[in-house]
Amino acid sequence: MFSHAFINFAAISKKKLPSSNNASLESSSTAAPAGLVLILIVICPFALGYFLSYLFRSTNAIIAPQLISEIGLDASDLGLLTAMYFLTFSLFQLPLGILLDRYGPRLVQTFLLFFAALGAFLFAQAETIEGLATSRGLIGLGVAGCLMASIKASTLWFDEKYWPVINGTFLAAGGLGAVAATAPLEIALTYTDWRTIFLVLALITIVIALLIFLVVPEKKQSNSFPTLKQQILELGIIYRNNEFWRCAPLISASLGTNMAIQGLWAGPWLRDIADFDRDVVANYLLLLAIALSVGSLATGIVASWLERFGFSLTKFFGISTILFISCQIIITLEIVPSSIWPWIVFGLFANAAMLVVAHLTRFFKRDLSGRVITGVNVFVFGSVFLIQYLIGKIISLFPMKENGEYPSEAYFAAFGAVILVQFITFIWFILPNRRS
Repeated sequence: MFSHAFINFAAISKKKLPSSNNASLESSSTAAPAGLVLILIVICPFALGYFLSYLFRSTNAIIAPQLISEIGLDASDLGLLTAMYFLTFSLFQLPLGILLDRYGPRLVQTFLLFFAALGAFLFAQAETIEGLATSRGLIGLGVAGCLMASIKASTLWFDEKYWPVINGTFLAAGGLGAVAATAPLEIALTYTDWRTIFLVLALITIVIALLIFLVVPEKKQSNSFPTLKQQILELGIIYRNNEFWRCAPLISASLGTNMAIQGLWAGPWLRDIADFDRDVVANYLLLLAIALSVGSLATGIVASWLERFGFSLTKFFGISTILFISCQIIITLEIVPSSIWPWIVFGLFANAAMLVVAHLTRFFKRDLSGRVITGVNVFVFGSVFLIQYLIGKIISLFPMKENGEYPSEAYFAAFGAVILVQFITFIWFILPNRRS
């Protein structure tokens, strides 16, 4: 599947290089790179960054038992600790959009990843909930631009009709990061501890930062930049758009649910409700992550293909949302608690909401694209923080069993509340769109 996607990208790149006067692929010093070269020097480095981002995001689902036993955390602490990543991630989105539009994805991504490396190093040294939370927040700040820089790069180098496919490929790379944070991470923990793993991740982060800086070419930009004040004022163009407010709530609820559950609470649910041991939990999370990766790429390809026949991204997203919510209901009601299939469906459609981000970018001029995607992300990762923490808070309201597990009623209440939020935002999404 990945090789097929790369072949398609080669064709895409070549189509964008008909002549030397093609402004979209100019280079300041040399002829624009073409074909697989463009894929290797633009798509692959940013994809590695998003792989890393999702790996960091998902680790707590596996290392949660060690954090609970070593640091003495409860469900509320664990939810807050994990959510700190998303809080700093969210708070930095608006400045991130301005920086991406002003300085480009290469420099911004490189700079931020060094913060992630520092956060990973400090996380490995932390001995308290405060230290862990601060370090986790620093990691979130450092990877805040991984996907957004990737999407910004796609708007700079590729034609808009290919954005769903390209963005789906970036999301698939993130899914592979989620894969690495499951069974492979569990296996690694049999040879070392979580602190050593985070030290290694800090080193890998530095390597990827240097790779992006050294390999990705600088895109030639206009010599006349708007002032910082103008860039900030232009955010009003985005936030006054009716289509933005139609889509943003459901995008936020869907992606927030995905990241909160896949990144943390799927693991405890499988241990407490399905009654699986650590190895089985890791394998289930592995299959969930594979489904996430495959689904991210597949939904992008299918949505792009359907658009040729007049089937819009928003319609595809609406259908995907119905399937996404349905599998959550099956999980929450424990209809088939030991079955992997509801989790597979969860993963396949978990990232479908990102397709609508490609839809929204088409409503604005390209020099606003960074601020559009980060403008959405403010709400997305703000919702992840709230959902992540809310689930942990609700679960902690129920008494823990003697074996350290939480009862079925706790997960029913927590997951049910999240489903209700998604249902309300879905109704808002399908209401007639009254444009001004």
